Amino acid sequence: MEQAHWYKLDNAGILYSALQREEYSATYRFSALMASPVDPAALQRAISAVMPRFPGFSVRIRRGVFWHYLEPNPAPGPFLMEDVSAPCQPFRFHQEGRWLIRFYYYRSRISIEVFHALSDGAGALVFFRTLLAEYLRQLGHDIPPGDGVLDLAQSPRPEELEDAYARYAGCHARRLRLLPRAFSNIGTPEPFYTFHVTMGFVPLAALKERSRAYGVSATEYLAAALIAVLLERQRQAHPYRPRPVALAVPINLRAYFPSETLRNFITTVRPSIDPALGTYTFAEIASQVHHYMKLHVNRQELQSAFTANVRFTTTPALQLIPAFLKAPVMAANYWLHGVRPYSCTYTNPGLFTVPASMAPHIRGMEVILGQATVPRCHCASIGYGDTMEITFAGTQAETDTERDFFRFLVREGLPVRVESNR
Repeated sequence: MEQAHWYKLDNAGILYSALQREEYSATYRFSALMASPVDPAALQRAISAVMPRFPGFSVRIRRGVFWHYLEPNPAPGPFLMEDVSAPCQPFRFHQEGRWLIRFYYYRSRISIEVFHALSDGAGALVFFRTLLAEYLRQLGHDIPPGDGVLDLAQSPRPEELEDAYARYAGCHARRLRLLPRAFSNIGTPEPFYTFHVTMGFVPLAALKERSRAYGVSATEYLAAALIAVLLERQRQAHPYRPRPVALAVPINLRAYFPSETLRNFITTVRPSIDPALGTYTFAEIASQVHHYMKLHVNRQELQSAFTANVRFTTTPALQLIPAFLKAPVMAANYWLHGVRPYSCTYTNPGLFTVPASMAPHIRGMEVILGQATVPRCHCASIGYGDTMEITFAGTQAETDTERDFFRFLVREGLPVRVESNR
């Protein structure tokens, strides 16, 4: 897969690069809250030391005649910047040294932003963990490699750069059928460069205990809570034409198809509730989400789903269409299959763990999923230590979804501390 001077985008990277435009690119952010104020010089040294170990992040994107592709970026950088009030701004392929990753600091916070064509959250967290380890070394702390921290003295392994979609694409593909249109949850668009972020911090032990009361996992509980809130929003705003409320929930495929790739390797499932069938208690919603995940998150269905996507991008007719004509086709296909059938995206990359030698130096973690292609919020969560951090972020003016969600958790008996850039 890796070439001497360039390599192909993976299946997800093809999509994200095709959707790219001036006011939008698929971007996400991870932040670590350190135990002491950030030393910018030490962090820049760490960035410079870590980037060569991750060639999949040290690239720029180029426009070919038929497809975009990646090649090593010879430009100086990337350079550490002071943080901004509106994160996850679009990447522009010909600006910022053509880097597709950004580094920020503010007080004790270290943040990275990644263009999704490079990697999914699981791959980016390996990079981030390794960067934090090197930063602590630059401060004089002894942080050995291992436990998820890659060895900077080791050459990048071919497995880290493999296109796992192509490796595991099977012979059975689910037809790309048109899913039912969902409640859109679209709000009033804000002016360009306005990006609202609201974070809630919940004790992880209390969240797990409340989830167990319903017989579900913490991820399923939060997904069910979001569906319940959106059902009520729709009932109040559109009581006479109820549509299904559906979430786009990314699934890390590495748990089902062994791979050490640091590139994209995810697919999306769609837990939903159709209010046209009647009213649901929260316990019933939680049960529906739990059993949907148990029934549909399995090796066969997941493989069938991403095999269909691989086949779509490798269709001979599509191969022969020039890139500038192909991008609108793929954007329209994404709207039909990736926007229209969903009310919101909810992603949880899981518990962020670090070696014992790093733990005293990191107080917390945050995650932000960048703007949607329409003015509605995305939801993301990440656990670290004894805290689950939950973020709502988007370009819509309204605050109803995040406000009602955190009020729901409080009514459930969960203490929530809320921060926002609004």
